[in-house]
Amino acid sequence: MMYVYPHSRSIALAIVLFCCARVCTAQPAFPLYTAGPHIVDSNERRVRLNAVNWYGAESADYVVGGLQTASLTSIVSHIKALGFNAVRLPWSNELYERNPVVPRHAVAANTNMKGERALTVLDRVISALSSAGIMVILDNHNSSAEWCCSETDGNTLWYNSRYPESSWIADWQGIVRRYAGNPWVIGADLRNEPRGPATWGGSASTDWHAAAQRGGNAVLGVNPKLLIFVEGVNFALDLSGVAGLPVRLDAPNHLVYEAHDYGFNYSALTGYGDYVSRMSPRWGYLVSGNDPQPIWIGEFGTCNTATACVSGDRSSGTGAWFGFLTTYLRKESLDWSYWAVNGTQSTGRTYGAAETYGVFDTAWNASALPALTSQLQALMDAGRAPALGPAN
Repeated sequence: MMYVYPHSRSIALAIVLFCCARVCTAQPAFPLYTAGPHIVDSNERRVRLNAVNWYGAESADYVVGGLQTASLTSIVSHIKALGFNAVRLPWSNELYERNPVVPRHAVAANTNMKGERALTVLDRVISALSSAGIMVILDNHNSSAEWCCSETDGNTLWYNSRYPESSWIADWQGIVRRYAGNPWVIGADLRNEPRGPATWGGSASTDWHAAAQRGGNAVLGVNPKLLIFVEGVNFALDLSGVAGLPVRLDAPNHLVYEAHDYGFNYSALTGYGDYVSRMSPRWGYLVSGNDPQPIWIGEFGTCNTATACVSGDRSSGTGAWFGFLTTYLRKESLDWSYWAVNGTQSTGRTYGAAETYGVFDTAWNASALPALTSQLQALMDAGRAPALGPAN
């Protein structure tokens, strides 16, 4: 279903001219903002984020994965060819403040990057994505550079002893200022997966809701054109607190709530209805309630080691969960970002080993599991189309 705004009949013609069956594919007119439950461009056309995560810069490598294996141009070209229109790009406060020289082995296939500092390489990555017409959401993934995430890794809150809240805010202002002239950098994902002691409301030291308002307003003070993505607590699984305590930013129409969803967050699902009933109190109510909000599924992922990872008997297992979630995404025409595009792992796991949740193979130039790629491409095309296949 096309989302047509009642005060602008001429926009309906634009949608017909510039969109495919259900989802707008024209280059967006920046800046973006929110209208009702959707992200739209400056011409009021729906912009649906069909995104992928590209991790590595948040880790001790200080650089996105894959540059040890393939050229930056090649990787970006393949992301574009697969149909993704946006990339969620993790970074750490340590990367921004230390700005170290990137390890030579991590850019082995890009000799022009050897000896360069982390921010310079990040500049090149963002420039390459922008030149290819791929939008970028900057994701403050962690404070200290390391693999994420656990409840004991020192990155459970938006600050730690090395990087206090003042640094978190100042670093956000600095990185936003760095890319303020690039309209393809469309958003700030304020913090990845607040967890452990993080609360929605409550004590000031753990109140992620209040911190998100402070951080979001600080970002908008530097670049008022950005979308502000605010994740839930408990590893971004829980946005239930929004019902009683919504985020209020100084600038309206810039807020997008973000949830993460993985198969290992559920056990013994009995069918699609069971999945929806368990997910809805966490974040689904923001989609289907009386006051639907813009929401982005900023992370979801499944294994790439067998076709059963993306299909199953639709009553149990990772493949079943993946079918339930993707059915829901299609039905509700939600914005999403798959974890992850990476073909190989970064430091903090087994560097260079196959990423078993990755879209790419270990050469970073083909699909690790064509069935997974096909499912993601079906999501890109679906819009508000009916579910592909049975729902239970």
